Amino acid sequence: MNERLHPDTRSGARRRLLGLVALAGLAAGAGISPHVQAQAYPSKPIRLLVGYSAGGGVDAMARLLAPRLSTLLGQQVIVDNRAGAAGLIAGDAAAKAAADGYTLMLADSSLLIAQHMQPRMSFDPLKSFVPVAAVFTLPLVIVAGNEVPARTPRELVALLKAAPGKYSFATSGVGTVQHLGFEMMKGLTHAFVVHIPYRGASQIVPDVISGQVPIGVVSATAAMAQAKAGKLRAIAVMSPVKLAGAEDVAPLSDALPGFDAAPRLFVLAPAGTPAATVEKLSEAIRTVMTAPDMAQAAAQQGAVPAFMASAPLATDIVRESAAWGKVIREQKISGQ
Repeated sequence: MNERLHPDTRSGARRRLLGLVALAGLAAGAGISPHVQAQAYPSKPIRLLVGYSAGGGVDAMARLLAPRLSTLLGQQVIVDNRAGAAGLIAGDAAAKAAADGYTLMLADSSLLIAQHMQPRMSFDPLKSFVPVAAVFTLPLVIVAGNEVPARTPRELVALLKAAPGKYSFATSGVGTVQHLGFEMMKGLTHAFVVHIPYRGASQIVPDVISGQVPIGVVSATAAMAQAKAGKLRAIAVMSPVKLAGAEDVAPLSDALPGFDAAPRLFVLAPAGTPAATVEKLSEAIRTVMTAPDMAQAAAQQGAVPAFMASAPLATDIVRESAAWGKVIREQKISGQ
């Protein structure tokens, strides 16, 4: 038998129902909403800041990564070039961006070097960001003119030690990984070799070929075409890898065990970015970097996939920063 509720009874029931709904909403806000937010991310395009102009090595890697991440995340990842000051302009913009996962930076080792060369930076590379994932290394090659009597890493080390001050080496500038990598080798071997900084890498290979400078440190892509043509000699890779298509070029670690100096590329997010967002991005990058076609695509740009997740990367960039700082102090390198 249906009984009609007294108006006061109906009103009390309604209030109790609304109260239960409100409590459920509070519980969801306290315990469930972070999960819901993480599941919803991303809900709009993501900016990937790059500290160099379009067409360079770091930019090429960003454009290799961005469309693949866009497909996986379901939102466009837009490469945003903020060239200048060896990546520091982009770094400043990324450090000041909202910590919501919608502004990221594809940084390189130069950012870790800069804090030792330019102490008045507007941000701290180790504190202003949360590491998301390491993505690539860009192997460097020591090249020499054909008149230089060294063909292997061991022969090069022996030659430089035996003739202090006789040889010079060219790099794309003071404080670059190219420069500091060679300085690291000098420190380990106690060789005296004069540094000749260029404003960029484009003229180094022609000057090595012509004999204007006997030794240069350049990217693998810049080195190998001329080496294969016999115009210069590729003596050593500065990281412990075999280069695709140049497997006969030995790593410098053959002569100096453990030696490793190559620009590394890694994705950073502003400090304070939610851990769930960082984890989702890191896993997406892992999927992209381990795809079957990635190694070949990277090799065409002179890069090697080198994925590392957020937590180990955080530890590793502290180590790398300290290593570059040690080279700068011991070799008395100044950016002035």
